[in-house]
Amino acid sequence: MRLLILNPNTSEFVTSRVASQARRCASLGTDITTATAAFGARIIGTRAELAIAQHATLDTLAHHAGTFDAVVLAVSYDTALYAAREMLSTPVVGITEAAWLTACQLGTRTGVVMFGKRVLPLYQELATLYGLERRIAGWRALENTAPYGDGDQTEVDQQVVSAARDLIERDGCEVIVLAGAVMAGVPERLQKQLPVPLLEGVSCAVAQAEMLVRLACPKPSTGSLAAPTERALIQVSAALRSQFGRA
Repeated sequence: MRLLILNPNTSEFVTSRVASQARRCASLGTDITTATAAFGARIIGTRAELAIAQHATLDTLAHHAGTFDAVVLAVSYDTALYAAREMLSTPVVGITEAAWLTACQLGTRTGVVMFGKRVLPLYQELATLYGLERRIAGWRALENTAPYGDGDQTEVDQQVVSAARDLIERDGCEVIVLAGAVMAGVPERLQKQLPVPLLEGVSCAVAQAEMLVRLACPKPSTGSLAAPTERALIQVSAALRSQFGRA
């Protein structure tokens, strides 16, 4: 099985961290390859940067078309998830949707810990898009840039654990999701400090991508995720243009 891990940010640090966790949790026989967006924000943090990343995501996928059996979008906002599912014939899994859906199978009330108060509305809108806003019982937005680089993570680990405990005690959360690609692997070192399951998206997404490949469901030939028809596209790459009208 060939699994492409795509980072729609342009940070190679994030790609490297995600790839390490993906390889640790992938099944035997799953071949992990990675790709990083060629243009856009180092770390997506605004709506405008997210819009740029959507184009970069589709362009990168088009350039890698035919080289994978499934895709994991390793970014907080599941950038261009529905568009990628429309464009490709292979399964596409977003790490945040994957983590939230997994959380629904482990508890009735999910708590989310994420970074950056400014982007909290983006996460909340995503939950509404997925129809999961009623399953998410609480949110905690932390302001700390430590996860985005090497170095001592002691302080941010303490903040994450404190936020998670607050969600459990105040909001009655029964499972906690650490949002963001840079949280890959973090539950392995923090789980023992918490009384409920602690999840991050990369591990959940890899497992779900493998499952979808094994299920071998056909791509829809009708509806909103049917392949896009041929269109007149100006000033986009030849690779991206070739994805239109293939059906």
